[in-house]
Amino acid sequence: MTDQILPVRRALVSVSDKAGLEALVAALAEQGVEIVSTGGTAKAIAASGAKVIDVAEVTGFPEMLDGRVKTLNPRIHGGLLADRSKPEHMATLEEHGIQPIDLLVSNLYPFEKTIAAGADFATGIENIDIGGPAMTRAAAKNMDSVAVVVDPEDYGEVIDALRANGGGLPLSLRRRLGAKAFARTAAYDAAIAAWLARQTGEDAATTRVFVGTSSGSLRYGENPHQFAGFYKGGPGREGVGTARQLQGKALSYNNLLDTDAAFEAVAEFPAEESAAVVIVKHANPCGVALGDTLVEAYRGALRTDPVSAYGGIVATNRPLDAEAALAITEIFTEVIIAPGASEEAAEIVAAKPSLRLLVTGGLPDPAEPGLAVRSVAGGYLVQSRDNGRITAQDLQVVTKRAPTDEELRDLLFAWRVAKHVKSNAIVYARAGATAGIGAGQMSRVDSAHIAARKAADAAVSAGLDAALTKGSVVASDAFFPFADGLLTAIEAGATAVIQPGGSMRDDQVIAAADEHGIAMVFTGMRHFRH
Repeated sequence: MTDQILPVRRALVSVSDKAGLEALVAALAEQGVEIVSTGGTAKAIAASGAKVIDVAEVTGFPEMLDGRVKTLNPRIHGGLLADRSKPEHMATLEEHGIQPIDLLVSNLYPFEKTIAAGADFATGIENIDIGGPAMTRAAAKNMDSVAVVVDPEDYGEVIDALRANGGGLPLSLRRRLGAKAFARTAAYDAAIAAWLARQTGEDAATTRVFVGTSSGSLRYGENPHQFAGFYKGGPGREGVGTARQLQGKALSYNNLLDTDAAFEAVAEFPAEESAAVVIVKHANPCGVALGDTLVEAYRGALRTDPVSAYGGIVATNRPLDAEAALAITEIFTEVIIAPGASEEAAEIVAAKPSLRLLVTGGLPDPAEPGLAVRSVAGGYLVQSRDNGRITAQDLQVVTKRAPTDEELRDLLFAWRVAKHVKSNAIVYARAGATAGIGAGQMSRVDSAHIAARKAADAAVSAGLDAALTKGSVVASDAFFPFADGLLTAIEAGATAVIQPGGSMRDDQVIAAADEHGIAMVFTGMRHFRH
């Protein structure tokens, strides 16, 4: 493919985002390009001192229907779609007095920003651009004859190319810009479709489109032989997609997954109720605790499994303060994510140049509806987010003994943690902190054993006389199919249990609990996490 240069003699400029417009217009004027424009863009160009032709002079029609119709005209679309390599196309333009358009600069009505700001239905509909996408797609289809620019970030490259090529643009650049234009209109339409599906309550939409905007390639995926990139998109939730990285080396694919898991878990605990810290390793919490301060919560979370915490991700539900920063940086930590950070805390973390510090500005709402998407061979699995919440009033006491107030607090705490642990999940907790976590096992009994063993190891590490599970409560993300898993938890020292219930052998499990004098409550809700 020869990099053919297209002389740019006539440009149509119609933009919602005026960033960089003055510099682009000046460069076009410098090359003697005739500029056609619309509405507010035409006024902005004229105000900059450049000569501009209003689109109504080209079409012979005024803008109408509150600006909904202005560029939907053969004199515009003919000028964009004519294939310069076909003499019959050029003859048709000449026959109808249509001048070719060599360059289209168009960005669309700010639909995504409008709905993100909470616009009502009518305002959202009014911010759906029609003429802009139509022109953009026309120019992009004809990229061998027309250049199309949809992103102000590309103005600099276009200006440089015009100057380097005597007012022309090379084919390689036109094709790259054309591909980007189609990606932009696809993302725009996807955002509209997703918003309308939410507005109409259509969960099982016939067709779904998922779109993200690249924030850059990652070094590699889960393993070095895998490609990876980070694409931001979808309804806004505070988290890794909205966070600012204050310092530290670039985030990896695994860092992003683990950081997301940690922040979603810590968001289960409202900052106004208590400080909370979650430590995650390989997408599973290895320690979670509440406290009056972040440092108290961090120490409690770390005590659960100090071995796994090494090289882990730390999430806080309150802005990071200096005392917590000092404690967290005592061991090797990959990432800290928090709603904010004090200046002193940021300075302390800065002493660890490899440690990433992310601030989000807030916590995501665990009860917020949304979609979770995973790829499978030949398609995508889509489900609603697990935003189920359980309160004390939802619990059914099924044993002779009801939990004490202290046990009840720990049961609800352990249940929230279990929601974020890979199945089969067993979580022991005591005094607002995890005591042992068993994750991702094929057998629930194995998870109970592993959690108890890790708790015993942690007790030895902390110089305690008894395992952390002694006097603890235990949460199971799904029902106990047999009494054996429950008996393992009782043997570890658990005094109360929270589980969904619903097993064919619930009566046997309840009888075992009663026999050992422990309390058990059913939630009626399962939290599998695969």
